Amino acid sequence: MPAPYADEHAVQGVRVIRVLVVDDEELVRSGLRLILEAAGDIVIVGEARDGAEAVSAVPRLRPEVVLMDVRMPVMDGLAAASRLLSRPDPPKLVMLTTFDLDEYVHEALRMGAVGFLLKDTPPRELAAAVRTVAGGQAMLSPSVTKRLLASYADRAPSRAEAARRQLAGLTGREEDVIRAVARGLSNAEIGRELRLTEATVKSHVSRVLAKLGLANRVQAAILVHDADLG
Repeated sequence: MPAPYADEHAVQGVRVIRVLVVDDEELVRSGLRLILEAAGDIVIVGEARDGAEAVSAVPRLRPEVVLMDVRMPVMDGLAAASRLLSRPDPPKLVMLTTFDLDEYVHEALRMGAVGFLLKDTPPRELAAAVRTVAGGQAMLSPSVTKRLLASYADRAPSRAEAARRQLAGLTGREEDVIRAVARGLSNAEIGRELRLTEATVKSHVSRVLAKLGLANRVQAAILVHDADLG
């Protein structure tokens, strides 16, 4: 595996985000490293060329965030995601993708990945996305995420029925909130739309996730789209 490039002490006085980049293309890895480390508060602690290297590297390098390609040799991103997300204290996992791999990314999100990035994401948005997931937020782009998730709503009627049954126990307000989450709205935006305080929205979101047995907002969005309620 390529050697680590830096550690958390490389940026003194600033809380930095430790990131592992996983992609079988060296040019992609190098590009991501240059873009992210230019942000000033992000450090690439290492690179991996496939999922197997990523699984091996995480316990040693302790990244907060793993940016991982979906299709790679030896072990693909989906298999690596399954192993990483089953760890007691998994890193935040963000899949790197193109639209032709939607199905794989969809499955990774179901496992607990916190989002996905297109490989041509602009540099400023890329750094912002890493900060977002490191801060405990799932990545939900209203336009791209909805396109990704909605593309599967019509493919599995049984899945839609199961999703509707799972959502049936929500109150009317909770359903309003989870529909807004599925549209990619932030807590502040949901609060303005539903005329609630941001703190109240946050409480509703936490309660809905717990009631549904979901790990994050991305999984909530998937469930809403599976039920064809988005």
